[in-house]
Amino acid sequence: MAILDFLNRYPDEASCKEEFKKYRLSEGVRCKKCGHTEHYWKKKREEWECKRCSHRTTMKSGSVMENSKLPYRYWFIAMHLLTCTKKSISEKEIQRELGHKRYQPVWEMLHKLRSVMGLRDDEYQLSNEVELNDGFFETVSITSKKAWQLKRGRGSQRQTTVLVMAESQEVDEGLVSKQYKHNKSFKFLKMKVINGGFKQELFTSQVEKTLKKTPRLSLTDPPVMLV
Repeated sequence: MAILDFLNRYPDEASCKEEFKKYRLSEGVRCKKCGHTEHYWKKKREEWECKRCSHRTTMKSGSVMENSKLPYRYWFIAMHLLTCTKKSISEKEIQRELGHKRYQPVWEMLHKLRSVMGLRDDEYQLSNEVELNDGFFETVSITSKKAWQLKRGRGSQRQTTVLVMAESQEVDEGLVSKQYKHNKSFKFLKMKVINGGFKQELFTSQVEKTLKKTPRLSLTDPPVMLV
């Protein structure tokens, strides 16, 4: 969604709150106390009251926004900024865009959003031809050891090992890039941190969880450095 379309659709706090209420109703509100699904809507308090046990459920209860005092519009804007571009955006930048004085609530909001985005990604499985490789992130200040005491090269304490899995599919010759001569199209990408290094059992376990039953696998070389 373009930024102008977003602002037209959610111009204020009330519009964001109403949209979120519609979403909660479409998903169904379940009482945490007795599990009942029928409720009264308490307009003044903006809560649902269970018809069976009278337990009340707030709009944010059970959602990623639970226990947050930030406005609904903050959450909507943050979700839009996180998903409208392939490039990453920092907590400081979103804090500046929101004009919020304190950094901590913004950091907590983005941490929760990224956590649920990661859980959603875990539901997808790769298929067709899947290319596998190991990569690594450069990790800062993970140990109190001095630089000369750290292991060098592959398996260094400075590196966090990652399994990289890319789903690709062959394309027609007429669609092949003239510049790079690729005959494959890229679809989905998954990256998983491998704790304990690249051991065979860890490698196999992550592959089985991520891939569908009959993918074609290929190993790429050399290893990838992720930044």
